[in-house]
Amino acid sequence: MQFLHLFTFRHRVLFATLLGSIGVAVVIVMSIDVARDMRLLDSASSDNVQYALSQTEVEYLEYELLLARAVHETAPDLKRLRQRFDIFYSRANTLQDAPTYARVRELPYFSAILPNIRSFLESQAQIIDSPDPVLQAAIPKLAETAAEFRSSIRLLSNSGLQYFAQDSDQHRLNVAITLTRMAAVVTFLVAALLVLVFYLVYLNAQNIRRRREVDQTSNRMKIVTGTALDAVVVCDLNGRILDFNAAAEQIFGHSAKTAIGADLGELIVPDKYRAAHDAGMARMRAHGEKHVTGKGRVKLEAKRATGELFPVEFAIQAAQTDEGEIFIAFLRDISHRVQAEQDLVAARDRALSGEKAKTDFLATMSHEIRTPLNGLLGNLALLRDTRLSAKQTRYIDNMDTSGKLLMSHISDVLDITKYDAGKLRLRPVAMNISALLQDIVDNQSGAASANNTVLEWGWRGEPADWIRADQDRIQHVLMNIIGNAVKFTHDGRVSLEIEMHSDQQSTAVMQITVRDTGIGMDAELQAQIFDDFMTGDSSYIRTVGGTGLGLGIAKRFVTALGGTIEVQSEKGTGSQFRIRLPVELIAAPESVVKERKQPTDAAPCHILLVEDNEINRFVAREMLTAAGHKVSEAHNGQIAVDMAQTQHFDLILMDISMPVKDGRKATREIRAGHGASARTPIVALTANAMAEEQEAFLLDGMNDILTKPLTREGLNEAIVNHVAARPDTPDTPMPATEPETKSHIATRYLDDLRETLGVEALDGLLARFMREVDETIGYLDDYTDQPLAEIAKKTHQIAGSAASLGAVELRGKLLAIETAAKAADMARLALEIDALPAIWTRTRETMQAERRAAPRD
Repeated sequence: MQFLHLFTFRHRVLFATLLGSIGVAVVIVMSIDVARDMRLLDSASSDNVQYALSQTEVEYLEYELLLARAVHETAPDLKRLRQRFDIFYSRANTLQDAPTYARVRELPYFSAILPNIRSFLESQAQIIDSPDPVLQAAIPKLAETAAEFRSSIRLLSNSGLQYFAQDSDQHRLNVAITLTRMAAVVTFLVAALLVLVFYLVYLNAQNIRRRREVDQTSNRMKIVTGTALDAVVVCDLNGRILDFNAAAEQIFGHSAKTAIGADLGELIVPDKYRAAHDAGMARMRAHGEKHVTGKGRVKLEAKRATGELFPVEFAIQAAQTDEGEIFIAFLRDISHRVQAEQDLVAARDRALSGEKAKTDFLATMSHEIRTPLNGLLGNLALLRDTRLSAKQTRYIDNMDTSGKLLMSHISDVLDITKYDAGKLRLRPVAMNISALLQDIVDNQSGAASANNTVLEWGWRGEPADWIRADQDRIQHVLMNIIGNAVKFTHDGRVSLEIEMHSDQQSTAVMQITVRDTGIGMDAELQAQIFDDFMTGDSSYIRTVGGTGLGLGIAKRFVTALGGTIEVQSEKGTGSQFRIRLPVELIAAPESVVKERKQPTDAAPCHILLVEDNEINRFVAREMLTAAGHKVSEAHNGQIAVDMAQTQHFDLILMDISMPVKDGRKATREIRAGHGASARTPIVALTANAMAEEQEAFLLDGMNDILTKPLTREGLNEAIVNHVAARPDTPDTPMPATEPETKSHIATRYLDDLRETLGVEALDGLLARFMREVDETIGYLDDYTDQPLAEIAKKTHQIAGSAASLGAVELRGKLLAIETAAKAADMARLALEIDALPAIWTRTRETMQAERRAAPRD
């Protein structure tokens, strides 16, 4: 009976009804068959037909007997003879024409004899109907013919009787079969009825059990909803509340007695949502549209009995009942959660604000510390030009060393801040790791010699000089590790060992091991050595100094590079630092480096110095005037904008942080105007060491950046690059005299930018420039669909950037495209655009090669 579980109750009833109907129909059909067969076995009809067949032969025999008597009689009874012949004649006609004998006439023997009988009767009838004398004379002949034909009459009678006997037997057999079938069907129906009775008993037991389960479930649901912490509200399609649990009473402040039967909208929906609620209920009643029902959790406001509005989270589901569709709403008071979320957001905002304030503070402090350092170191530089004694010179050297050390500490703090704020950007470049290690060893060899320590390095395994990695970060890490090893090792040895572990052709793990025979560390110090402000053994603090930030920064840089750094040490024996970094192995690039020429002294020119700090202004002015330049001064950006509008300057030195108007805004206004100095080169003077902001300065329209503290060399180089060798073009300034210029790019200018901005900032600037050029070339692929004014605008913007980066050939082609677009010369435009990709390919290759860490020597 398990298959019955697949059907619903309705399906089961329909199935049982169908089976019963089929059984009744079969019984009725069989009853009809039995009745028909019984009618066919009706004895009266069958006996009459058989009697008639037998009587035909009897009548014929009586006719033949009369003929035999008439042969011997002298006065035969001719009337009676004719009467007997007529009776037989009538019988024969009945056999031939009556419908009762139709099936008999289909028998082969019967149908074959009937024509013979018909011929016999016709021939006899002529004699029988003749006058008496003729008939009497023909009696012997008739008797003889009748005697001969007797066998045919017997065969006719016997064949008919045999047929009806067989037919009766068949009907009796059919009745027996029908009765047997009916008995089987009745037996089956009785069995089916028994099964149905058992099934009904089973269903009844199931219904009782299910009703009991439903009652239990209903009781459990009442308990669950009654004890639930969430409100459960049930209403009908008209919004009339049908159920209101205990949690709903507590949350909304209405008793269940008051709520049940009340309108849901009036009870808990806030007034400002009533119109939308009523419209939604009307829409559901009219069209069945459900915008909230079955859509999951929804956050909204609800109303308490006191009229107070509070946030709720609810979900609504619909269900069909005998009384119609109902809606079950599960509501949760989320006032505390919303308040917690608001508190969390506020805490996050405070944390972000604090982090931003920390970053801003460090950037500001960098500027504020670098500004007096600029004055200090600048005045020291000026003081060197005066007559000094040997002792005074030594004091100035010590002051200069202290100032540079302070600058290094500021840089360390900024590096930590950028890493912790997630703003540390890596700049992979093609680099020679062997050359870098040699430079570091050469740099530290003096300190090693002072400590009577041997400093050496070498390869383990096959050398792989050229890699692609972040040279600045690697150099910083190695300088810290090797510098510490040299500082803490006296009368000993510091060795560097480098090896490459490569499973693939282009990728490898570079391992650098630094071993020393210095003082070593105990286990406690090893566990904390990479923490900030850890300075090592106290016995050496006064001797070697240090802030304790070096290894913390090294750890951060190694992690940012995707590598690991480990330390093994034994106190009194020495230490070993092992650094593993993923790198990309590359082939040695083609030599694009030529010997750099030292910048010559710039010719005298008129310079606008924009600086709010009096000391910095004094230092810069003294350096510039000492070099023979004319200097005009502006104390803030607004004054600089006004002066640039009316006067022409050969160069503008622009401070960034100033009152009234800062240097960035002043630069944008100078570039946007049409004043006398709108196209004058502008060089930023900033103590801000953040590479991201330095890149933004260039995007504002500045041509170069000088980082404070200022030096004579830096100022002279800026003047040489932007004034003394400036081309006379209507666009952005570019160095015309390139000691190191390829046919398509001025590499010397990139060297100057590298020295000025640093490797990271220049690499980011080049990456952004290359991305913008790629986007512009993609834009020009469909130049026929683009407005000519937009083409001119885009190419002009990129040409300005190309000029700032020394991309001579690319800039010329972009200006040619701009000119053709402005002139609406489509043929010329197509020609220039077609030539652009090849020029960009050459320029891009050189720029990729120039994205390296060190300037040319």
